Amino acid sequence: MELNKLYYFHIVAKYQNITKASEKLYVSQPAITKAMKQLEEELETPLFYKKGKHIYLTDFGLYLKGETDKMFAIWKNIQTEAQKNKQIAHSSIHLNVLAATAIVTDAALEFKKLHNNAIFHIIQNEEANCDISISTNSVNFTSLPQFTDKRIFEEKIYLATPKTDEYNNRSVISLDEVADKGFVNLSGSRLFRVVCDKFCELAGFTPNIIFESDSPATVKNIIKTGMGIGFWPEFSWSEFPIDDVNLIPIQNPVCKRELIIGLHTNIFTSKIVNDFYTFLIDYIDKHTKGT
Repeated sequence: MELNKLYYFHIVAKYQNITKASEKLYVSQPAITKAMKQLEEELETPLFYKKGKHIYLTDFGLYLKGETDKMFAIWKNIQTEAQKNKQIAHSSIHLNVLAATAIVTDAALEFKKLHNNAIFHIIQNEEANCDISISTNSVNFTSLPQFTDKRIFEEKIYLATPKTDEYNNRSVISLDEVADKGFVNLSGSRLFRVVCDKFCELAGFTPNIIFESDSPATVKNIIKTGMGIGFWPEFSWSEFPIDDVNLIPIQNPVCKRELIIGLHTNIFTSKIVNDFYTFLIDYIDKHTKGT
């Protein structure tokens, strides 16, 4: 049984009029009449009967109308949902933000102003599928989808200190000079914390953590209050707070990291993903030059 015959029946049964069905289907009346006759032969039962110039549904015709009404309502919903999914797929950007959350969020907000239809899906998982990842050289890239393209930015890590006489005139500092100070850090689960702990290890000490948080914003605010010292990335926290804290270059060990923006291989990569990838690189590039 051909689906188009059932659809022809569905329309004929709706109007109970071959002429109206022909107009709706853009199919000739003889072709529709022939299809209905073939359908009746296949089902071995009449679907219509004539009374004067009009046609009416038989009992089985009424039954079949009910079934095809349900069938094509489902089909219409499938088509509608498929169209919605297509629109979402063309507007969605899946970001795996493993580093530089602040600057990536700022970039996404700026991009959204230019592309109101953009839908961002943000995750933080080294093994997750994604369109674009923002990570560092401490990430295990074998668990991420293969790169289609990537851009690497080198980022200095400064020592952030209160505005006090002890630090105000320092142009550089060695990390071992602050081995006995209280540090304000991100929690140990954050990649930036892992990098900073490594710097302290290279300097020969384990930092005395007096405050830690999962939130970079909280860490930044605590450092600004002067409660302790901490590490501050050059640009990936967006702002460069020279009025609130001293940001002193660290000369020993050399404190820096690589920020890696990666475009990943996917079955379907929409134009908006490529557009945001280019936008994000340009956005970070401007901030890098701005600092």
